Amino acid sequence: MTNTTADERVEVTRNDELGRFDITVNGEAAGFTEFVDMDGLRVFPHTELDDRFSGRGLSSTLVAAALDDTRRADLEVVPVCPLVLHYLEKRELPFTRPTPSILNSLGRTRD
Repeated sequence: MTNTTADERVEVTRNDELGRFDITVNGEAAGFTEFVDMDGLRVFPHTELDDRFSGRGLSSTLVAAALDDTRRADLEVVPVCPLVLHYLEKRELPFTRPTPSILNSLGRTRD
């Protein structure tokens, strides 16, 4: 997904090698959201956006592109990352809550 304005070019690409979606601004890395595919699910464990790019809606652009790809792949969304969860809840989009077995497979536990 590419979004271009007069001042900047924003691009989101899927990086299967690293298991994440990357967002760039004018070719410069701005952030990413990690994903893990398992048994018909796409789990989003973590998202980062460089502070230099905050306040510009880039995290929403990143998550939207990742979710579009997930829908096209016909996978259920499992948000472990609070940012992805907030995005889904705010827009009342469907998702599956992470189970203990999903968290264990990621090496995490519930807090």
